[in-house]
Amino acid sequence: MKQRTLGRNSLKVSALGLGCMGLNFGYGTAVSKADGIALIRAAVERGVTFFDTAEVYGPFTNEEMVGEALPSSRWVPKTSPTSTRPQ
Repeated sequence: MKQRTLGRNSLKVSALGLGCMGLNFGYGTAVSKADGIALIRAAVERGVTFFDTAEVYGPFTNEEMVGEALPSSRWVPKTSPTSTRPQ
């Protein structure tokens, strides 16, 4: 996956990102939490490290889903570590 540098702090993210608005806001019925987490983890497995969220999508529900899906001691991706979008 190609990478891009954001801003002046040299944060590198994948050139392709996942827009998370549709997980729980805006495009019809929200997906289940389990399906949202599975989608985010599938994106990570494919090299995506840029996740676009916003507080307006429900306040903080998007960020909580992304945070739960991203690597932790309970789940480790098969690919390299990820970075989330800076606030």
